[in-house]
Amino acid sequence: MNTTLKPDRYHPLSIGMHWLMLALLVAVYALIELRGIFPKGTTAYDAMKTWHFMLGLSVLVLVLARIALRFRFPTPAITPAPPRWQQALAVSMHLAIYAFLVVMPLLGWLTLSAKGRVIPFFGLDLPPLIGVDRGLAGSLEDLHELIGVIGYWIFGLHAAAALVHHYLMRDDTLRRMLPGSSGR
Repeated sequence: MNTTLKPDRYHPLSIGMHWLMLALLVAVYALIELRGIFPKGTTAYDAMKTWHFMLGLSVLVLVLARIALRFRFPTPAITPAPPRWQQALAVSMHLAIYAFLVVMPLLGWLTLSAKGRVIPFFGLDLPPLIGVDRGLAGSLEDLHELIGVIGYWIFGLHAAAALVHHYLMRDDTLRRMLPGSSGR
C-alpha cells in the first residue's frame, strides 16, 4: 500500500470521511422528507423516522472523528491561491458546516428527550439529555426543522462553490477532495 501523501490533496481518510458524511446526510434528509409516502403511524413510517434518528446520531459520532482528522492532517493549499476574502469565506462556510453537523443531531436528541421518547441507536437506547417537557419539545423540533432547511442552503452553497472553483476559476479546490489517486 502506498503511504506517500500528496501535499496537494487531502488525506485519504479525510476524503473518505467527507464523502461518507455526504452519503449519511443525503440519507438523513431523504428519510425524513420521504416518510410522508407512508401513512403516519405505520411500521414503514416509524421505521423511516427511527433510521433518521439513528443516522443523524451517526453523523454526530462521525463529525467528531472528522474534526480530529482535520487537526491531524494538514489542509492542502489551493493552487492557484484564492484571494484572502475567499479564504475567509471558505473558513466561515466550513465552520457553519461543522456547527450544523454537531448542532442538528444534538437538537434531535434533545427533542426526543423532551418528548419522553426512546433515543434509538442501533440496538441501544441512549439516555435522555433532558427531562420531559412537551412545550420545549415543540420549540426544539421547530428549531431543528428550521436549521435543517438552512442546511439545504449551506450544503448547496458549498457544492456550488466547489463547482465554481473547478469550472470557472479552474483551481484545484474540488480535485483536492475527489476520491481516487489523481482526484480527476
